[in-house]
Amino acid sequence: MGISRVKVTCTVPPDVPARSLLGAIDQGTSSSRFMVFDPSDSCRVISSAQCEFDQIYPPGGDASWHEHDIVDIWGSVSACIAATAAAFEENGIDLSSSLRCLGITNQRETTCAWDATTGAALGHAIVWDDGRTAGIAASLSTGELGADRFREATGLPLAGYFAGTKIRWLVEYRAEVGAALRGEGRGAVRIGTVDAYLVWRLTAGRVFATDATNASRTLLSSLASPHGWDAGRVALFSDGLLDADVHLPRICASVDPAAYGAVSLPACLAGVPITAVLGDQQAALFGQCAFDAGEAKCTYGTGMFLMLSTGTRPVPSTHGLLSTVAYSRAGADGAPPTTHYALEGSVSHCGSVVQWLRDRLEIIDSAAQSTEYAASLDDNAGLYFVPAFGGLFAPHWRSDARGCIVGMGAAHTKRHVCRAALEAPAYQARELFDAMAMDSGRKLEALRVDGGMAASDFTMQFQAEMLDVEVIRPRVAETTAAGAAYAAGLAVGVWDTPEDIRAMWAADKTWTRTIDDNTREKYWRGWKKAISKSLDWVEKED
Repeated sequence: MGISRVKVTCTVPPDVPARSLLGAIDQGTSSSRFMVFDPSDSCRVISSAQCEFDQIYPPGGDASWHEHDIVDIWGSVSACIAATAAAFEENGIDLSSSLRCLGITNQRETTCAWDATTGAALGHAIVWDDGRTAGIAASLSTGELGADRFREATGLPLAGYFAGTKIRWLVEYRAEVGAALRGEGRGAVRIGTVDAYLVWRLTAGRVFATDATNASRTLLSSLASPHGWDAGRVALFSDGLLDADVHLPRICASVDPAAYGAVSLPACLAGVPITAVLGDQQAALFGQCAFDAGEAKCTYGTGMFLMLSTGTRPVPSTHGLLSTVAYSRAGADGAPPTTHYALEGSVSHCGSVVQWLRDRLEIIDSAAQSTEYAASLDDNAGLYFVPAFGGLFAPHWRSDARGCIVGMGAAHTKRHVCRAALEAPAYQARELFDAMAMDSGRKLEALRVDGGMAASDFTMQFQAEMLDVEVIRPRVAETTAAGAAYAAGLAVGVWDTPEDIRAMWAADKTWTRTIDDNTREKYWRGWKKAISKSLDWVEKED
């Protein structure tokens, strides 16, 4: 099994009342985590377990190919839960008895297929940043609207990033999936994003469900009716082979005390109700308590995702952003769910660039060393790094782009390359920030930040320079998992309203702009020139 040793940190208090804690599964691109929060103590993290799993790339080194083994994903999740249960047991506490509920957050567009009868994976999952689906998106971009063919309904352009194109790719090119859908056992095929697979495994196959945030990233649901599949698009994206009522998960509210059932496996978590499911960026927005229209957050993870709440109505984008579901909450006494929306800008490579510097170029030993190198220089000396390894996402949406390092001279060193890599997210965030201001019609006053690269004071200071607003890092750094826990607790009455959750949010550190206008604009002009150099690298016939 391609998973690493579980890393556990546990500070369980001596007396834990039954059903008093909140659990969260945070299933990400490179690792899975299981975290336990204490809502009686400002939702303090009292236990965290993390397990990395293998990333599957082709032997030829094609940067556009990225897969996961869903058996590894499940193994990493269950290993984290088991390690947490063991740590609790050492303190004389039963994990399942101490948890009131469980929330799940997940890498979003990554799409997988499996056999519901045997539980076997139908090949590997195709990961959200896999570029092989760009051709499918291009082939479907017909008519006058082209890539905007479904934007009015879905809030999304036709791009290989979204799960609908990945479903079509699995049906067409994953032999196991195509054969199963055309065979006698086609009714056993299940296709969905990672959250649906985890709910199915946790409930021992009793519940096959996704939430509105994950469904909103498929191109197969609509913003106006986010809790149902569009039959016409399901047929289009599956070549007519999928029956939404059989092969796709039921779409439920993100915050719902009853929709997702209770855990059966692993046994150490048996009986705990699953009461919230959110895609990772929506969970981070929830964890940052950015509930009101105009509040924004940026997550610097494997990719980078800037999201702006727009309230209970979707705001269409004309500047390359996505309109998406922020979260939905089940209505009382059978009332329909209430849905909240957001604008989002997505960048494919952020923290993964630092991993690339470490593992591929081998010019650093750790992420901390990249920050050390960057901070040792007075400026970037005209060097820019555009990390478009598999194309550019928002606001450009150019699958023909590729990564480039430009402006290089004989005096540049690996320190300059590291600085350029850590500056890149700040430039990309400014592109998204400016687009959001134009789409929303309001100037954003501050940005709340989280994710691994938010720990880099250098990058956050440079972010403040580029945005010219306050950049604020929260005291609770694990906002994605916290958001899943907050949502789960809200579903069962730990808190009555999102405003009750907001009262717990506190800042850890704030950065403000320090450079002059001329320097700021010089950097910005250089970035725009660098972006232009990254375009048109992939020919249409390729």
